[in-house]
Amino acid sequence: MKTFTLPGTDIVAPNIVLGLMRISDKTDEQIRELVNAGRDAGIQFVDHADIYGPGLHECERRYAQAMRLTPSERDAVTIQTKAGIVKDGPYFDFSSAHIVESVEGSLQALETDRIDILLLHRPDALVEPDEVARAFDQLHSAGKVRYFGVSNHTPRQIELLKKSVTQPLVANQLQLSITHAPIIAQGVASNMHGLDQSVTLDGGGIVDYCRLHDITIQAWSPFQAKFFTGVFLGNPDYPELNAVIDRLAAAYGVSGEAIATAWITRHPANMQVVLGTTTPSRVAAAAAGSALPLTRAEWYELFRAAGYTVP
Repeated sequence: MKTFTLPGTDIVAPNIVLGLMRISDKTDEQIRELVNAGRDAGIQFVDHADIYGPGLHECERRYAQAMRLTPSERDAVTIQTKAGIVKDGPYFDFSSAHIVESVEGSLQALETDRIDILLLHRPDALVEPDEVARAFDQLHSAGKVRYFGVSNHTPRQIELLKKSVTQPLVANQLQLSITHAPIIAQGVASNMHGLDQSVTLDGGGIVDYCRLHDITIQAWSPFQAKFFTGVFLGNPDYPELNAVIDRLAAAYGVSGEAIATAWITRHPANMQVVLGTTTPSRVAAAAAGSALPLTRAEWYELFRAAGYTVP
């Protein structure tokens, strides 16, 4: 498993993260089997959110109930969670009161005294940076949150937060897969008239912005075809892509999950891949793509096979 020191932190992190948004209906044993599969592969970094599960903090609570971490086990794992989405409505809330209340609920549900990384889940159109800064200062000074970041944010939205927030924003969690790659594809075909791919959808080069500012991109839904339309692996709607994946998987002696993972980890932005599967064997399969050295030609072949244009 490839690891690196997450910029702006003292956390030595794997480049694959275990996402736990779908564990609410799993038994304790199933949760332990999933988490241990990640641990065996070198994944000591878990991703939560206050809204994951049918009830508020439900998946965080199920994780704590199943794992019953000892102090030393807690010290060995990086726990990341998110706040800012209100399911009732739905709407977004980056007020100081909501952020602090969410973190208090996460701490209680996770049965821990600190969150390693807190992400603001989705941009709040009514955000007041001073409110966010007040919450971050309170949580950080109390030792309840060590580091902060965002999710699904554009460069300008991050800059707006930085107007008031003094802590470094160390991560930005963004949807990214071979078939859902507008944050990369736009830059490849920038300023190409008549090509939808060239349209800027992220406020102006979020990948380059994060690289320039030492913000680690965390790629969520790495196997999703589009926005929750199902996976592309083995999907008959993507015959050319799967033919390339299958050929490369055979050549490297790995699974299709590993090739899909490697397409992201091969990028020099040093991204993390957030796995959403609840199948332990798929965790192990994807982990094999952590440091798989795809060549430039192979990376671009996958990109073209997914339907993107290389001018």
